[in-house]
Amino acid sequence: MNNAKLFIISAPSGCGKGTLIKELSRDNEIFNSISCTTRAPREGELDGVHYNFITREEFGRLAENDGFLEHAEFSGNCYGTPKAPVEQKLAAGIDVLLEIEPQGAFQVKAKMPEAVMLFILPPSISSLDRRLHRRAQESGETEEMIQKRLSTAKGDIERAYDYDYVMVNGDLDKAVSDLKNIFHSAKNGGEGLESFKAANQKEIIDEVLKNA
Repeated sequence: MNNAKLFIISAPSGCGKGTLIKELSRDNEIFNSISCTTRAPREGELDGVHYNFITREEFGRLAENDGFLEHAEFSGNCYGTPKAPVEQKLAAGIDVLLEIEPQGAFQVKAKMPEAVMLFILPPSISSLDRRLHRRAQESGETEEMIQKRLSTAKGDIERAYDYDYVMVNGDLDKAVSDLKNIFHSAKNGGEGLESFKAANQKEIIDEVLKNA
């Protein structure tokens, strides 16, 4: 029986979702979908690893032929999740994970209602602020860029109410355990995940947004 699942994970920038996904993928066979983009590679980025870097013409052809599960344009560049690799992996019985922002997440959910949507919250906006400032010391991001990310984070967190499941990344070990629990239980009908359902996490989402 093929019970492969499509998992959609969203979280504000700086929330540590990359680390959590790496830990989840370490012990499970999961296809991490690689998005297409029309922007130029940044230093250290590899084609086919970080993104599939394609021309705007190629992107347009894919979009016209329903080649994306979701796509959007940000700051003059196009981004999209290619449909074919996702469908191929699911058909082969392999779980697929999409790490995308809410706008794209709900586009995918509309096309594939069986997808499992998970939102990862920071413990608070102030903790997210501290993480972004620490990261900026290495990346060189300006204060203006950090504030823009925090503003975007608030908008993203406001969409968490409509996800299937919501969890908090405060303590890393607990967050890894929670993510693995959600992943394995969701594959088998969601038994035991009542506490993670978005409707039951409303107070926590409210609390995080209260000081945003």
